[in-house]
Amino acid sequence: MSNPSLLILAGDGIGPEVMAEVKKIIAWYGDKRALKFDVSEDLVGGCAYDVHGKPLADETMAKAQEVDAVLLGAVGGPQYDNLDFSVKPERGLLRLRKEMDLYANLRPAQCFDALADFSSLKKDVVAGLDIMIVRELTSGVYFGEPRGIFTEGNERVGINTQRYTESEIARVARSAFELARRRGNKVCSMTRPQRRCSTFPPAPCPCGARPGAMRSPS
Repeated sequence: MSNPSLLILAGDGIGPEVMAEVKKIIAWYGDKRALKFDVSEDLVGGCAYDVHGKPLADETMAKAQEVDAVLLGAVGGPQYDNLDFSVKPERGLLRLRKEMDLYANLRPAQCFDALADFSSLKKDVVAGLDIMIVRELTSGVYFGEPRGIFTEGNERVGINTQRYTESEIARVARSAFELARRRGNKVCSMTRPQRRCSTFPPAPCPCGARPGAMRSPS
């Protein structure tokens, strides 16, 4: 039986520093727990642009599709701010999301008791925090068409399209509900720019809004 395969894309900024520690953990599991991985590495973001002239090479994208998991660090930096939009480092990240169909982003937020006093929020607000944020990643304004800046008459016009299909909404909602079944059976749905908050079962939303109420973005 072959080992699980991992592709490390350290990227830019703090990414290489973080992934250096990740590689130590992978090595520890191989040495101490006989859990070995086949690890490969490649470029994404600004460092990929420096080498290939694009934020994600086709060969790297193909590798990402073949492995069992991709570990990504970070992309971008001030030295890339003036690049054309089509080759900005973030476009490499977005391509990975889209072509790998990574539609559900899971963001756990947990406050350990020993750290509650060190939060910028008051202890009685943040103590015991344990939530999972589920964010849709492959639809909406990220990938909606038409988009761009066009000239009409004597002025420029900017267009972004927010587009979702029923199936795209259903699958990310299903991910949230399945996670909630293993946690507390509560889901708070929020959208922007005007956040509509709704909970299931009906209850005050953690953000403070009444069920089904509108909240302006903070």
